[in-house]
Amino acid sequence: QVHLVESGGGSVQPGGSLTLFCVGSGLSFSSYGMSWYRQGPDLKREVVAAIPSFGRRPDYAPSVKGRFTISKDDAKNTGYLQMTNLKPEDTGVYYCKLWDLSNIEHWGSGTQVTVSS
Repeated sequence: QVHLVESGGGSVQPGGSLTLFCVGSGLSFSSYGMSWYRQGPDLKREVVAAIPSFGRRPDYAPSVKGRFTISKDDAKNTGYLQMTNLKPEDTGVYYCKLWDLSNIEHWGSGTQVTVSS
């Protein structure tokens, strides 16, 4: 059975940093691409960063480019989202998603990030 668990969320002031983790079991990260999504107060879920599984470069939403870095360690079955210079509009629940070339998807249950002074 596949499980993805996000962690690392919390409350920070504007300009602060957080690193989110996505730990998987029951699957091999090396076979999957990974994305991080954010669901804001309007409940709209948007992709903020993605990394394909076959050597292509990561891709970022314009709103986070230069501030967020996505990566994954296939040997540890763990994905990361490093977030710096956080802004109030970064507030939301962050989800990781793994997907394969057959479009099979696996989602975690999310971790809350709150950016507020």
